[in-house]
Amino acid sequence: MKHEYSLAHLTVLSLTPPQLVDVAARTGYEYVGVRITRVTPDEVLYDLARDSALMRETKARLADTGVGVLDVELFRMDPALDAEHFIPELEAAAELGARHVIAQLPDPDRERATARFARLCDLAKPLGIFVSLEFPHWTETGNLAEAARVVRAVNRPNAGILVDMLHFGRSNSSLDELAQLPREWFRYAHVCDAAKEVPPTLAGIIRTARDERQFPGEGGIEVREILARMPQDIPYALEIPLVSLTKAIGPEEVARLALVVAKRHLDDPAAERRSATVARASTAGAH
Repeated sequence: MKHEYSLAHLTVLSLTPPQLVDVAARTGYEYVGVRITRVTPDEVLYDLARDSALMRETKARLADTGVGVLDVELFRMDPALDAEHFIPELEAAAELGARHVIAQLPDPDRERATARFARLCDLAKPLGIFVSLEFPHWTETGNLAEAARVVRAVNRPNAGILVDMLHFGRSNSSLDELAQLPREWFRYAHVCDAAKEVPPTLAGIIRTARDERQFPGEGGIEVREILARMPQDIPYALEIPLVSLTKAIGPEEVARLALVVAKRHLDDPAAERRSATVARASTAGAH
């Protein structure tokens, strides 16, 4: 089936939110995911919660292009940050028309982390926002089972799980468990691929996540198998940061290639197989 696609900001993080929207429109995406908090100290900050001029420009580009905002990130509640800290970001997400926000819980105190996630869901509900818990495989909430435990515990109608192909594939999460969890928990997916070999150091693991992912079908993650266990009508958000390739060809071309490859691999596998067969035949003929 054909899916709707969103351009996740991490794929093209050098672009401001208005530029992100324009690139998404030119390259064929229906949505964007916008990052409005800083995840690392040296990361660029697009502070839409407090920069009114940037907010106006972003909303103007959304209105002009017809591109929608699928999600806003990142609500990363470490031990120093509770849900109330993110109220301005929640309000900014609502102003952008976002359907979802992404939360993470890198907190060793599991009781506190669960309570904060519940509180974030309560704050988001009046704004019409669904809160998806992401489980980076190097954090305390590091696999599908742990994320499911949190979502069951909070028992909120606007609480669910964001499955990122990289984190699922590298966390020994269970395909069978994914298939059995409530369908309403899964509103979209982060789609990418990566090498099968997991780097031996935490620095290498994080570098892969932020800088060195691959297009779907190019790595060792069972992307189709994971998505087959999820609702089939959800949007796919392409989160595929490729720093070296972006330096070589630019962010817009990376965004375009990501969508072309994803559609070929996920929407029309038969066409992909035909292309591979033709490529193999051409290579054989050359010899």
